[in-house]
Amino acid sequence: MKFLFLVLSFFLFFSCSENQTSVSAKEIAQNVLILDSHIDVPYRLWNQHLEGLEIDDISGSTKGDFDFIRAKKGGLNVPFFSIYLPASTQSDGTSHKMANELIDLVEDIVTLHPDKFFLIKSTQDIKTLQKKSVVGIALGMENGAPIEGDLSRVQYYFDRGIRYITLTHSKTNHISDSSYDENIQWHGLSEFGKNLIGEMNRVGIMIDISHVNDEAFYQAIEISEAPVIVSHSSLRHFTPGFERNVDDAMLSKLAEKGGVLQINFGSSFISQRSRNYSTAMEEFLQEKFGEDRSDLSEEIINEARREFVYENEYPFATLDEVLDHFDRVVSLVGINHVGIGSDYDGVGDTLPIGLKDVSSYPNLIQGLLERGYSQKDIEKILGGNLMKVWREVEEYAIQH
Repeated sequence: MKFLFLVLSFFLFFSCSENQTSVSAKEIAQNVLILDSHIDVPYRLWNQHLEGLEIDDISGSTKGDFDFIRAKKGGLNVPFFSIYLPASTQSDGTSHKMANELIDLVEDIVTLHPDKFFLIKSTQDIKTLQKKSVVGIALGMENGAPIEGDLSRVQYYFDRGIRYITLTHSKTNHISDSSYDENIQWHGLSEFGKNLIGEMNRVGIMIDISHVNDEAFYQAIEISEAPVIVSHSSLRHFTPGFERNVDDAMLSKLAEKGGVLQINFGSSFISQRSRNYSTAMEEFLQEKFGEDRSDLSEEIINEARREFVYENEYPFATLDEVLDHFDRVVSLVGINHVGIGSDYDGVGDTLPIGLKDVSSYPNLIQGLLERGYSQKDIEKILGGNLMKVWREVEEYAIQH
């Protein structure tokens, strides 16, 4: 009887959650442009390939955060698929090879399913998605490592479909210092990194300053002749000391130059409670193995993580906490400088309650409506603001 009660409660909870999303929110999701600047599908599929698993068919239903069916349900028109290059590819020289193979993977998906996916290479392409019959896939490169000090690679990757490049990732590279890396090599951007920004402007690739350290953040904005984006970060105000997020002064400088902050949905980007959990897990691992775990297999470390998770419930962020980030951006710099960069398929099982996958955008819209945002403002958040920056980058390249 107790089990039956729990099952009924489970279904009632999710039924009520579904009903709480108004018809208006669902209609908005289906009728306006939703452009999410960061979804990690290619790397998810790549890992399945490396592990010898059957690769998810994202044209149908899958267990990840993204697939065609849920994208359509959520109203997602254009996800930027992340061509993610781990920091390890910087040191072993495989970043260029891996980037090409990940792009090939995405192209193969589009070729196999032309009735469901379309490769987006310009803002004009997005205008062709009239009736949302297909999902348009744009490409962003997460980590500029594949440039490998060769400015001609900018044009090469543009020709392959890349429309933004995140300058670095978790380790400092030849372009920029990383927010995650205590090894400060360049005090912001390297000389090559500064030249790279000019070349990206010339070619028409958006500059993404998620992951860079604070010095590089300001330098990139100052050097770029076109607005820049922060493709998947949130506000440091709510996560003090977390340099991957943006503080108020950085946000003001970004907006001053016409840029846009794309809010990351990952709980540890949204809530200090979730950040504290990550810190506690690291302390647990250090106590168990010591600081140097280089001789341990990933399997052993993951088993220890599972042990910690089993004994300590994860404090997921709430939808309201996500909305607080949008509210603060708007209160500080206005409605024109914020968008969505969910990091679906990139933050594991840490997504907030109510925003668990790409079918969840109506929940975000409902929350924005309840906080008094107009449909015009919501359209800007869902994709209009990022489209404006992208068009300006295209126009600068055409003129120069």
